[in-house]
Amino acid sequence: MKLAFSTLGVPGLPLTDVLRLASTHGYHGVELRAHPEEPVHPGIGLGERADAVAEFKAAGVEVLGLAGYARVAAPGDDEPVIEEIHRLLDLARDLGAGFVRVFPGAASDQSREEADATAARRLGTAAEYAGDLDVRILLETHDSHRTAADAIRVLGPVGHRQVGALWDVMHTWLGGEQPSETYAALAPHLGYVQVKDIASATDTTPVALGTGVLPLAECVEVLSRHGWDGWLCWEYEKRWYEAAAPLEELLGAGREHLARLLNDSA
Repeated sequence: MKLAFSTLGVPGLPLTDVLRLASTHGYHGVELRAHPEEPVHPGIGLGERADAVAEFKAAGVEVLGLAGYARVAAPGDDEPVIEEIHRLLDLARDLGAGFVRVFPGAASDQSREEADATAARRLGTAAEYAGDLDVRILLETHDSHRTAADAIRVLGPVGHRQVGALWDVMHTWLGGEQPSETYAALAPHLGYVQVKDIASATDTTPVALGTGVLPLAECVEVLSRHGWDGWLCWEYEKRWYEAAAPLEELLGAGREHLARLLNDSA
């Protein structure tokens, strides 16, 4: 498995510094938070995209994917959501990224059936464009669809190879699933896995990997036992928890912890 971290943990940091951190601490890739607060997002021009590609190439680091914010199950017209996904896909193509993350984002007053059908319809529409660009759209286990059981109600009806799942281990665990259950459901669709650690089930403040309550060892063991050889991406949500320790101070120990888990499960 290859290791990456998300720029959500180093909000607003220039790309040069992000790549220095990745290289220094032995990460193979970076997940880019595709938001206007960040240096790389769908609003940048072709020149800036080319510069970013050159920086990644020089650093020997891969662009794992783009963490977008399209909410595919949200109420409203389809067109703006599909256009948002298309813009993310265009950026991913230009950067050489293999994945684009989207959220479910259903509203509390939507029925489950309506939310599932809306998400499946939009993802199915966007899948054809994604196929043309050779980029996969990944529905994250998050918010209204936090478990694998939730996600596959959408992914099953879509049934397209360009649409898959992003396993956020915190949300599936908080939703009551065991890692073996989550993997069994998501395996046919799995793009990559977001690892993290939190203080407790009631306090989701990010902490150093291995110091919190999430079942990271079990997740890695399940993935290894089934021969899965994709990406583990550390999503440290510093952007939302200003009091959390700086990710820069934790990256080295975090990579070592993941390496130990991988070695123990080999």
